[in-house]
Amino acid sequence: MAAKRKITDGDKLAGRHGNKGVISKILPIEDMPFLADGTPVDIVLNPLGVPGRMNVGQVLETHLGWVAKTGWKIEGEPEWMKQLPNLPRESGQTTVATPVFDGAREEEITGLLDSTNVTRDGDRLINSSGKTRLFDGRSGEPFPDPISVGYMYILKLHHLVDDKIHARSTGPYSMITQQPLGGKAQFGGQRFGEMEVWALEAYGAAYTLQELLTIKSDDIHGRVKVYEAIVKGENIPEPGVPESFKVLIKEMQSLCLNVEVLSTDGTTIEMRDSDDAVFTAAEELGIDLSRAEPSSVEEV
Repeated sequence: MAAKRKITDGDKLAGRHGNKGVISKILPIEDMPFLADGTPVDIVLNPLGVPGRMNVGQVLETHLGWVAKTGWKIEGEPEWMKQLPNLPRESGQTTVATPVFDGAREEEITGLLDSTNVTRDGDRLINSSGKTRLFDGRSGEPFPDPISVGYMYILKLHHLVDDKIHARSTGPYSMITQQPLGGKAQFGGQRFGEMEVWALEAYGAAYTLQELLTIKSDDIHGRVKVYEAIVKGENIPEPGVPESFKVLIKEMQSLCLNVEVLSTDGTTIEMRDSDDAVFTAAEELGIDLSRAEPSSVEEV
């Protein structure tokens, strides 16, 4: 059964060059940036998405799309036109196609942009660089720098925020690592990966980072005590050692490596397995600490 889903914040869009992204905000048309002739733009893309993925095709499509939409009138005998013998000297709105791996060259694009048809007022909205002056839809003031404007295909992907939104307080944990399972289907947690850790480290958010990597993840003793403290209205206790670290120690010991964990004063820290009291307390609080991870995609 087909259903129409109105686009909203958080839905995913993509162009034809791998330039995908998520909608961050939807504004009324009167608040969107507009051209000098009053035409509002439909979508604003972050320019940082171009050098990162190096998909320059989207820029070429934008410029050629503007030329095709506006039409052109070529005057004189420019050098770049000799490479396009079949190109009409004058055209209204038309289609533009380029062969695979032999697209329009830079001088051809700049020449066509310089030859685009003018508006009723006799102005050419976009110069040879493909940029123009945009105005803020809210204040009416022009933006300080010229901005690339053109036409390109944007596709709506089947990644809708209403299907993806998910939240969890406590839930199932992996039997081996004792970390929360992943994915909405398993009522899992939100992964806090390497790059997210780097971001918090860059901001110096040490306590937030410690909380995310211990009591909100695989510090078995700590998370039970925290849950208990919240229920009783007491202060949050100090976090303990993550279970994944204990798993690492066990793996190293299985390689016949004698690994000891030392405190700051040089004393040995006992890496004992979790006490039965922790599992008893967790059971009383309704926390499931012993759920195996699915072994295949079919079980998810």
